Amino acid sequence: MTRLLTLVAGVALLAGCASSPDSATPPSSSSESPAASGAHQPPPEGLVIDVTIKDGTVTPTNEQLRAGLDEPIVIRVDSDAADELHVHSSPEHSFPVAVGPAQSFEFSVAVPGRVDVELHETHTTIATIQVQ
Repeated sequence: MTRLLTLVAGVALLAGCASSPDSATPPSSSSESPAASGAHQPPPEGLVIDVTIKDGTVTPTNEQLRAGLDEPIVIRVDSDAADELHVHSSPEHSFPVAVGPAQSFEFSVAVPGRVDVELHETHTTIATIQVQ
């Protein structure tokens, strides 16, 4: 009888180990989330404004936007003419725009209020951003 109980207990123990093979196997990389695998996740971009300057025309113009305090604001510019980008915030920001594609200018605003983003040479307001 003791041998039978020992045999049954041994079989049950083996069955328990055999029924959960995944517990001894590390998870595959396809089942891991990027955060769990240690992969670098880029931070959210915040507000992004895409601007095109072509043949004397600026797009967009007079855009009405919103952003949070200290939120990253990125202005991406494709331009066929040199200009200067002014951000009327506190403090003010100024960025030289060259001829060329994929120029990127980033700033944030620490004081709430209305922020105008303008091009100096074309005298164009790209956007007004309400920062709260």
